[in-house]
Amino acid sequence: MFEKNQAVLYKKNAAVITEIEGEKFVIKYCSSPATDTGKAAKYDTVKVRSKDIAPLPGKNVSIEKVFAFSDANSEQKISEAYELLQSDESSAGQKLSFEDLLSLIDSEAAAEASFFYFDKIRNSFEFSLSEDDLKNGSLIFCPRSQEEIDALKSKADEKAHEAEYHAAFIARLKEKKLDLPSDSKYMNEVEAVALAKSDKSKVLQEIGIAPTPENAHKLLLETGIWTVTKNPHPTRWGLSMQSANISLSSPPTEERLEVPGISYAIDNEWSSDPDDAVAFDGKYLWVHIADPASAILPESPIDKAAMGRGSTLYIPEGAARMLCEDSLEDYALGLKEKSGALSFRILLNDDGTIEECKVLKTLVQVKRLTYQEADLLKEGELKDLFAIAERNLERRKKAGSVEINLPEVHIQLDQDKKVLIEPEVHPQSSELVREMMLLAGEGAARFAFANKIPFVYVSQEAPDIPKDLPGGLAGEFRTVKCMHRRSVGLTPGAHAGLGLGMYSQVTSPLRRYGDLLCHEQLRAFLDGRDLIDKDAMLERLAAGDEAAYACKKAERKSDLHWTLVYLLQNPNWTGEAVCVDFKGNDAIFMIPSLAQQTMFTPKNKLNLNDKIMVKAKSVDIPNLQVKFVEA
Repeated sequence: MFEKNQAVLYKKNAAVITEIEGEKFVIKYCSSPATDTGKAAKYDTVKVRSKDIAPLPGKNVSIEKVFAFSDANSEQKISEAYELLQSDESSAGQKLSFEDLLSLIDSEAAAEASFFYFDKIRNSFEFSLSEDDLKNGSLIFCPRSQEEIDALKSKADEKAHEAEYHAAFIARLKEKKLDLPSDSKYMNEVEAVALAKSDKSKVLQEIGIAPTPENAHKLLLETGIWTVTKNPHPTRWGLSMQSANISLSSPPTEERLEVPGISYAIDNEWSSDPDDAVAFDGKYLWVHIADPASAILPESPIDKAAMGRGSTLYIPEGAARMLCEDSLEDYALGLKEKSGALSFRILLNDDGTIEECKVLKTLVQVKRLTYQEADLLKEGELKDLFAIAERNLERRKKAGSVEINLPEVHIQLDQDKKVLIEPEVHPQSSELVREMMLLAGEGAARFAFANKIPFVYVSQEAPDIPKDLPGGLAGEFRTVKCMHRRSVGLTPGAHAGLGLGMYSQVTSPLRRYGDLLCHEQLRAFLDGRDLIDKDAMLERLAAGDEAAYACKKAERKSDLHWTLVYLLQNPNWTGEAVCVDFKGNDAIFMIPSLAQQTMFTPKNKLNLNDKIMVKAKSVDIPNLQVKFVEA
């Protein structure tokens, strides 16, 4: 197959066999080509095996002559060969060997011409080299389609005139008049800055704009690359807007206590991931919580992925869940006839304090109710639960709990990204659910402490609330300013804001990593397995809490983003604003219908809780700012 003085291809470059030594070949190749400055070419030899080289149709040649060969008409000859093949319907699109293709291009080609033509064909627009065949030692070319040829020519033209095209693009960009969509490819680095994926951009530097996310966002809006409905905030906080994709295995077969009777999962009508249910059997209060920890072991891939997310991200565009969507069918409560749960069986004293809390693996029958449906059952089947909730609320108030009622809204988007903002209504049954979850959190904390389980506790220092607190929204606003941040750690402490001596969050393991971590620890204790030690708990808690903080920030900024979009979509909007505080000559206002605050100097002197009508004078999407004025 190979002969002495035969041209071959070695690492896609030309070589000539100078000696044959058994199954090996000594080849001479050009290791350093000649330069325009007069530096001569350098040639070296190397010993190779047959699998390292591929034959070229050129025999009795020297490497010097191979590299010296040139043909000024080669590109025209290659194009003519391509056209000839395309005109022959039986040959169009078929693979050809290099030898056959060379005979079409130049049937009388000199022996030393083979590599020259191979290199020209390989780098032509018309033909592509089959890499798979090359690995097997065969030189096979595939004719490209006209669409592929046009795309390659366009790319080559763009590269040849890159500086010219770039200068023209920068000129258009300065005028904010891009040629879309073709110019959009030059704006990728600007988008990277806007999404906080990079803090450098040559494009922004060239037009004299500082590379901040806000500046990049503004430019993308001004040039039409983005619209105002582009929400960059989850990405800026390093969050995925897609749910987790690692599926949980089916719930394990294990012994569970079957709880008699019906338990109630009460939630908003749009909720699709119910993770708690409650019941009272005449003696015990039962708080049942979804049990994904039955299939999630500490340090498993799913556990690590959930820790990286921190919590489910809830933004108006939808939910990006901490756990895989397909987990809901098996682990959410009430989606099947009977649901597996981790249950907190609580025995209450006459004064509402917890006498005993026991944690059990259970099987429960769950009935789902909306808040509105549950409110209608206050004097019926939910009567005892409402009574327990009211008694617990009174107990917490006596212990100094702080109730804050600031306006909240629910933001939705329709299919056309039209924003809908509705006031968040808090039915009586929402308070019932809140009290049940607080009792479960208090009971879990007491259970963990009593059993010396390293656990996640939530505490809060007592606020310094002034005695002359005003009423209305002004009082609520001032109370918020008096509150201390919560503390999360492995040491139990009083949660003054809730009026509880000890508290832990355990009621949303499908949505919050801290809750899932607590469930993993409780499951290990119940199963007699090794507990997660304190150092590992602290490390995992810190990582999960950091990610959850990013979710909260992204949620708040996303809500504000869509509120501003709403104001742009409704330029004639006016709304009521309540004066809640003063700062110099300015008044601070709360706008209940938007759940937003603003500050400006009113036209007339106002008292706390006075109301005026306001409108949006200007809206700045990139900087998340809106200026309100009196309507």
